[in-house]
Amino acid sequence: MGPLHRLTADALFGAWHWAGGLAGTAGHRSRHARRFGAVGEGTAFAFPPGASMGERWIRLGARTLVGPDVVLSAGMWPDEQLDVPRGWVISIGQGCSLGRGSSFIGRVGIEVGDDVTVAPGVYVTDHNHDYAHPRVPIGHQWVVEAPVRIGAGSWLGVGAVVLPGADIGEHVAVAAGSVVRGRVPDRSVVAGAPARVVRRWDDDAGAWDPPLPDGREIGIAPPGWLPDVPIGGN
Repeated sequence: MGPLHRLTADALFGAWHWAGGLAGTAGHRSRHARRFGAVGEGTAFAFPPGASMGERWIRLGARTLVGPDVVLSAGMWPDEQLDVPRGWVISIGQGCSLGRGSSFIGRVGIEVGDDVTVAPGVYVTDHNHDYAHPRVPIGHQWVVEAPVRIGAGSWLGVGAVVLPGADIGEHVAVAAGSVVRGRVPDRSVVAGAPARVVRRWDDDAGAWDPPLPDGREIGIAPPGWLPDVPIGGN
C-alpha cells in the first residue's frame, strides 16, 4: 500500500467516523422518521441507516432502537401495489431493539410485539421463493407467503431466520442461527434448523424444563438497568 493509498484510506475512514459521530441517531421527528407510516416517541434510528422501501406501510412503536444497517422493506419492488387491510405491512412494537444488519422483508404482514430484542444479522420475511414447478427457474416462480408474528418479550439470537407463517409466542428465546417456521409456544427456547423446542417453562413446577444449566437461577438486575426514558431525541 503506497502513501497515496494510505492517505486516501485514512481520509475515507475518518470521514465515515466523523459522519457517524455527527449523525448519532435520528429521532422520531427527523426527516428520516417521517418517511415511515408511524414512529412512536423516543424511537431512534442509528447511523448508517439500512435500505428501506415502502416505508408508508411500516410503523414502529415508542422507545424502539433501529440499529445500523437494519433493512425495513414493505413490498418486493418500489411502489408495489399491496393489499394492506390493517393499514400496515410491518409493525414493530414499543421498547424493541433491532440489531445491526437485521432485515424485515414483508408484503403480507410481519407483526413484532413489544420489548422484542433482535440480535445482529437476523432475517425475518413473510414471503419466499417457490420451487413447485420442476421446470420453471425458481427465481421466475411467484412467491409463497404467510403472515409472521413474533410475540412480546422474545429474543432472536444472532443470525436467526424467521420464515413465512412463523408464529412465535411470547417470551421465546430463539438460539443463534436457528431457522424458525410454524408455531412456537410461549415461554420456550428453540434451536436448530429447523428450530425445535429444547426448553419450556413449566407453570405447575414453577421452573424451566429441563432446568437451566449449572443450577442457574433467575437473576436480579441492578437498579436503573432499564430506565424508563426515551432512547432518541427529535
